[in-house]
Amino acid sequence: MESEKIDQIIDKHHGEASSLLQILLDIQSENSWLPKEVLVRVSQKLDVPLTRIQHIATFYKAFSLVPKGRHKVHICMGTACHVRGATRILDTVEEATGIKAGETDLDMKFSLETVNCLGCCALGPVMNVDGKVLGKMSPVKTAEALKTYE
Repeated sequence: MESEKIDQIIDKHHGEASSLLQILLDIQSENSWLPKEVLVRVSQKLDVPLTRIQHIATFYKAFSLVPKGRHKVHICMGTACHVRGATRILDTVEEATGIKAGETDLDMKFSLETVNCLGCCALGPVMNVDGKVLGKMSPVKTAEALKTYE
């Protein structure tokens, strides 16, 4: 990510250290992850110790310090989804993408995560791809859905 873009995001928040969390969220939204060089730049611009920024970036699950794929796949493993076959959905995604939960494929196409609940229990099992909720999934529906993402 270019320094100019980082500076624009920081300037949008008036360069205030109190906006650190929102600045990191905006950068994450723009770049999909937080490279070390970005954290260093934020540290310098906000005059906040790098260790504090790294602590925040590792504390919150919303942040990633490793590159993420173009498509973020979340599989709900909450109770309602679990009893309706969420593990079969996870297995299908892992087989189709060649990655396990917490990983990104080499083509940077997919990142896979499991979550405890997506809040749509009546639709279980649920898969969320790039913020789009896909409910009442089956292994066949899951494989077909993944084929639609380039």
